[in-house]
Amino acid sequence: MTAKQTIQSGKAILGIEFGSTRIKAVLIDEDNKPIAQGSHTWENQLVDGLWTYSTDAIWYGLQDCYADLRKNVLAQYEIEIETLAGIGISAMMHGYMPFKGNTILVPFRTWRNTNTGKAAAELSELFNYNIPLRWSISHLYEAILDNEEHVADIDFLTTLAGYVHWQLTGEKVLGVGDASGMIPVDPKTKTYDAVMVDKFNKLIAPKGFNWTLLDILPKSLNAGENAGFLTPEGANRLDVSGHLKPGIPLCPPEGDAGTGMVATNSVKQRTGNVSAGTSSFSMIVLEKELSKPYEMIDMVTTPDGSLVAMVHCNNCTSDINAWVKLFKEYAELLGVQQDTNTLYTTLFNIALKGDADCGGLISYNYISGEPVTGLADGRPLVVRSANDKFNLANFMRAHLYGAIGVLKVGNDVLLKEENVKVDRITGHGGYFTTPGVGQRMLAAALNSPISVMETAGEGGAWGIALLAAYAVNNTNKLSLADYLDQVVFAGNAGTSIAPTPEEVDGFNRYLENYKADLAIEQAAVENHKL
Repeated sequence: MTAKQTIQSGKAILGIEFGSTRIKAVLIDEDNKPIAQGSHTWENQLVDGLWTYSTDAIWYGLQDCYADLRKNVLAQYEIEIETLAGIGISAMMHGYMPFKGNTILVPFRTWRNTNTGKAAAELSELFNYNIPLRWSISHLYEAILDNEEHVADIDFLTTLAGYVHWQLTGEKVLGVGDASGMIPVDPKTKTYDAVMVDKFNKLIAPKGFNWTLLDILPKSLNAGENAGFLTPEGANRLDVSGHLKPGIPLCPPEGDAGTGMVATNSVKQRTGNVSAGTSSFSMIVLEKELSKPYEMIDMVTTPDGSLVAMVHCNNCTSDINAWVKLFKEYAELLGVQQDTNTLYTTLFNIALKGDADCGGLISYNYISGEPVTGLADGRPLVVRSANDKFNLANFMRAHLYGAIGVLKVGNDVLLKEENVKVDRITGHGGYFTTPGVGQRMLAAALNSPISVMETAGEGGAWGIALLAAYAVNNTNKLSLADYLDQVVFAGNAGTSIAPTPEEVDGFNRYLENYKADLAIEQAAVENHKL
């Protein structure tokens, strides 16, 4: 079929992902190739000291993104989208969305918030398992510790992906990968760990709430399972023009980590991927459990329930974006109108000419706190000595190194201390948009070849569309890993870059300076108030 025939016959599949700065929709054909897309730009807000997106912003963003997709389809094919073979919803992972009925009880608390330290520490000790600050259970228990009145009224707790999916289908469900960031999942049962659930219920029993944990959590579903159908109300909320018909099946909603694994064909054991955009995280699918819990390593699962070691960093490219915007303003001041994409490409490429250790320059890209390095809050900093080699190439290289510095700290634990074996690591996200640059920097950081696929720019919206395709088109009942290998990627592993010894040594010298000077960042947090 042509792309137009695919859409007209209702065989196209839609994936939508709510990222930190952009909501993106991708329409794919029966060969899993993108044939149309739409997007909406948005930003989180700092309200009462907490990062949030309002529910109005969520729905306006979704509707505007879908309208942009409709516009793209009309422009390319001169037709309307009437029905689809499947839909998938994905979003930034974890956070806190408690409801009573359809009413959200407090504004959505995103992954970026670091106010849950006491709760996360107590739960980590109780479970003998690392419970990160951003996980839903940390937010819930912190609200209990803080005696927030709304907790007694909760009848449903979910993530952003789970919320949107619920409103579109009426189903209170979640893909197992996203569910594993609410409270740990048992890889054997592929649902919430029964021992930890019991421990939590006993911990909060003296509070006398009229709910226990499983009463309020969404049902955990495995990749490939049906997760409901688009209701008439859901169709109207998604497509305000009224063209889209109800009854379309949806796959389990997933987090952006899960869709990143799918989009990079990294759900099989001994594979891994690095997503680098507003935040960054690495995901390595394990052959066995780690020897002990680590505060900087989160244990989650693939969308089909395999155990994954995740190093999540709150900050990645936001500070680079701010500097590129500054350079653009400077160019315009000189009367030079510069295309933003060209500016990014130029500045990223100049970084390749910098010294392997950035000439001594250090960048701390901490727009917000960074739990891996123990910072509860952040202040972006450039640190240099008077004798450092301060030029544009080293400046940009330092920022590219700084964007993945924390990621390096966490992965050293996995690769060196735990001796985890990885056959292939694939990069995706905005950090890798300029060919060969971010890829080479990450290879130096991890001392490992890094692959990037041509589809890397498609990102999580394409990943959740693939999960929707797996749910409706997997007629041969393949495992998710085999479906991706055989049907979607057909052996394509992308282009690989291996680091040179000089690059590895240079990054290691940079990281030594980075860790040694973290006290400067800490002092900035303590002494420079927002």
